[in-house]
Amino acid sequence: MTQSREKIEHQKEHFNQISERYRYGKQTDTFLSLRKKIWQLIFSQIDPHFFDKKVSVIEPMCGYVEGHKVLSECAIDHKYTGFDYSDDIVADLEASYPKLNFFQADVTKFEPTETYDLILLIGGLHHVPDMAQQVVDNMTPCLSPGGYFINFEPTHASWMTKKIRDITYRRNDIFDESTERGFAVNEWLNFFNCRELTEVNIFYPGLLAYILFYNPYAFPSLNKGGASTARLLFELERPFYKTFLARYFSFASLGIWQKNEPDF
Repeated sequence: MTQSREKIEHQKEHFNQISERYRYGKQTDTFLSLRKKIWQLIFSQIDPHFFDKKVSVIEPMCGYVEGHKVLSECAIDHKYTGFDYSDDIVADLEASYPKLNFFQADVTKFEPTETYDLILLIGGLHHVPDMAQQVVDNMTPCLSPGGYFINFEPTHASWMTKKIRDITYRRNDIFDESTERGFAVNEWLNFFNCRELTEVNIFYPGLLAYILFYNPYAFPSLNKGGASTARLLFELERPFYKTFLARYFSFASLGIWQKNEPDF
């Protein structure tokens, strides 16, 4: 077994162990309020006519169906397919969401058999950092021309954010320091630098609201205030999401790419 394969298996075991804590942390009112605000902004950047029909979506490394949840919260009609490497997660999802489509698969070996209008990859690449480029390359062919690839990942553009994340990963057992890591912003952007995809928009929402409320299990001592506080901070920070300043200080990046029409 190669080192990368060992890491993937280790990551699977780790997530199975902390999955209930992870799910609990994603149920707070502050997190839910901030999540809805961020994703309403992101979907507003997409051609509104794209959502005139029912959108087919695939979510690799789906975990607890974050993609389905944000689409539902934003009232986007969609046909959902999700897959995950964890057998336990997939079994749980099939029981909890019988109307959605799930299957078990390793995203690093994924070979698409269908095409979709939308790929939502939310916080997945940093769990397989050694094979992140392979994951993007595997997923891009299953995107229909004109479709969108959206990815949200922990990133850093300064030594300060990297240092804080490294310390957090080392001290907080919700993370697995040996297998996961954030990306430098330029490294992350390069994963999507291919002729099939065109960049639509890049946001850097990993500012104070994100630190306080979007990862409540990451910084539990800082998770203070209610949903109204989360919404207020979002409104204050939103004008800065696309600025160099936000890029420098942000703990996360969110990108939208569109699949190019084929050349004939």
